Amino acid sequence: MSNIPAASTDEQRKALVTAYLKAFDNGGTGSDGKGVLDYFAEDAHFFVPKWGLAKGTSQIADLFSDLGGTVKSATHHFWSFNWILTGGDILAVEGTTHGEHRDGPWRVGLPEWGAGRWCGVFEVRDALIHRAFIYLDPDYAGQDTDRYPWLNAAGR
Repeated sequence: MSNIPAASTDEQRKALVTAYLKAFDNGGTGSDGKGVLDYFAEDAHFFVPKWGLAKGTSQIADLFSDLGGTVKSATHHFWSFNWILTGGDILAVEGTTHGEHRDGPWRVGLPEWGAGRWCGVFEVRDALIHRAFIYLDPDYAGQDTDRYPWLNAAGR
């Protein structure tokens, strides 16, 4: 009998990432009662624009605390997910969201250039997330428009 954990399948990795995102939407607790950080390896890396790279669950907790101080609620549209599965530890998912930021609400497509579209690249091993790089526009309320003249052109 080996103590080496069995390799995860694409479906198992996808289920773990989905469970993490559902816990995120549920204020940090999964439907199984696990805390959001319980989905991560102790030495995991997590990146989100305008925060940077968090190394380890302690820094990831800081990132979540900082983000949680600005985002009142978030809802991932699981039906919209487009999964890119590799058969290995790396997988990616693009999707859409809506929610409430301290500066106002956001909903994908309203406006079309605004927040709500995102992509995440994950590395999952031994039933834990070891790497999560989330790519999105962190201007959830769409207030950073002065620096982008094309947003004011043609009624955008």
